[in-house]
Amino acid sequence: QVQLVESGGGLVQTGGSLNLSCAASGSTFGVYAMGWFRQAPGKEREFVASLSWNGDHTAYADSSKGRFTCSRDNAKNTLYIQMNNLKPEDTATYYCAKGSTPGFLAAPRTVGDFDSWGQGTQVTVSS
Repeated sequence: QVQLVESGGGLVQTGGSLNLSCAASGSTFGVYAMGWFRQAPGKEREFVASLSWNGDHTAYADSSKGRFTCSRDNAKNTLYIQMNNLKPEDTATYYCAKGSTPGFLAAPRTVGDFDSWGQGTQVTVSS
């Protein structure tokens, strides 16, 4: 069972940047796609970005495309997301997630494609 722990959240002003990390336990991190989702109060969890197991394929939500960059270091069992030009509407709890299918060649986008979740890290963007 992989455990995921996010870090790096905080309070920033509009236009600021944050780099979130997700540390994964276990030796199988490198064979699974990984992703980032977020959930604001009163809203459903929504897709932000994802990577295939080897990082060759990426996917981004329209809201994050061009501002966020998702990456992974399989040697360190860590997933990252660099978030630039943050906006108040980016305020949410951000979760990392592990894909459910080993060796999945694409970058999945839906909640059902992931089977393990971190506890989340809060990102607040002030206007």
